[in-house]
Amino acid sequence: MRQLIYILCVAIMSISCAQSQNKQKQENMSYNKLSPEEEKVIVHKGTEAPYTGEYTNNKKAGVYVCKRCDAPLYRSSDKFDSYCGWPSFDDEIKGAVKRVADVDGRRTEIICANCGAHLGHVFLNEGFTAKETRHCVNSISLKFIPEENRMIKKAYFASGCFWGTEYYFMKAKGVTHTAVGFMGGHVDHPAYQQVCRKDTGHLETTEVEYDISETSYEDLVKLFFETHDFTQTNGQGPDIGPQYLSCIFYSDEREKETAEKYMAILQDKGYKVATMLKPASVFWKAEDYHQQYYEHKGDTPYCHVYKRIFD
Repeated sequence: MRQLIYILCVAIMSISCAQSQNKQKQENMSYNKLSPEEEKVIVHKGTEAPYTGEYTNNKKAGVYVCKRCDAPLYRSSDKFDSYCGWPSFDDEIKGAVKRVADVDGRRTEIICANCGAHLGHVFLNEGFTAKETRHCVNSISLKFIPEENRMIKKAYFASGCFWGTEYYFMKAKGVTHTAVGFMGGHVDHPAYQQVCRKDTGHLETTEVEYDISETSYEDLVKLFFETHDFTQTNGQGPDIGPQYLSCIFYSDEREKETAEKYMAILQDKGYKVATMLKPASVFWKAEDYHQQYYEHKGDTPYCHVYKRIFD
């Protein structure tokens, strides 16, 4: 009995500690300044009057971000007309919105997963769309970034099996799209089986599209080094062959200098860096079944593991 009580006490203390740390993390974050009206909704969980919000009838392409912390929350492609008086979405950007029980005991509140800002409520099984989900969101909790204002760039990384490389990049903040394929070879339109024969000169490569207002090339380079063994000279993990070598394909001198900067940092830390630097060339997209492989399979990489290296 004493052992059971001890275990329960430890569990309660652990939960309390985690909640305290999360609260402290949120308190320490730097937030955008809010007007009294915005604070009433976002901080004190109020509700703006129906049909008065700025984005209720907005049909432009773009992304909706949190008014308080700028975290991306919803895509315009998931917005629909529910005629309820508030913006409605049938899906959120993965991991961006958290559901919690409302204090009224009946509804489910939705908050920004990053900063805890009140967004509105979520309702299910109403029949509006095939997803049977309606995020009813206050316009005042959002900020809309039109598609034309988003600055998208592309970067190219090879770190072994492109399934594993893509797995980590597609989950990174600011990354809008990823694709896997081949780069650096001498054969046009290479097929996967050709590259596997190891005579086309290609490396399995991931194309990363990212929004420079949300992340940087520097952040991507750090993630690249932190998710594979950049000291291995004959492949990656159990995958041996020239197509699995570590390489950063740079598109300009700035990218090359950034890569060189972090390679020098790693060498100062005592690592023998085997990563190659090559100018980007034609990216040949791989067959469809390779794209977002682990996302569709519901599995995790076998030769890529995240290991924090940089502060």
